[in-house]
Amino acid sequence: QVQLVESGGGLVQPGGSLRLSCAASRSIFSISSMAWYRQVSGKQRDLVALITSGGSTNYADSVKGRFTIVRDGANNTVYLQMNSLKPEDTAVYYCKAVQVVRGAPLNYWGQGTQVTVSS
Repeated sequence: QVQLVESGGGLVQPGGSLRLSCAASRSIFSISSMAWYRQVSGKQRDLVALITSGGSTNYADSVKGRFTIVRDGANNTVYLQMNSLKPEDTAVYYCKAVQVVRGAPLNYWGQGTQVTVSS
């Protein structure tokens, strides 16, 4: 079991920055991968950024060069640093952890945090 608690969302003007936090209930190095997704009401949940236990990262094309996913092993926390925010980044952002148990992936989600980019 992995519990995830997100924080850091809010209202920001276009061009501004926010940092989202995802605190895990266990060592993030024991988790296969952690990721941030986002969802606009009525649409599917899309991958924003991912980091594996080995430190490899992957980003959606729409956020490359603006968003950075980093991890803090000492605090079992993964961050999403979001710069140069655009109105189209407005969404509920969710943290996801994938734990592989006996070859089968188990997915855990946080409760989500709202990000609104507007002037």
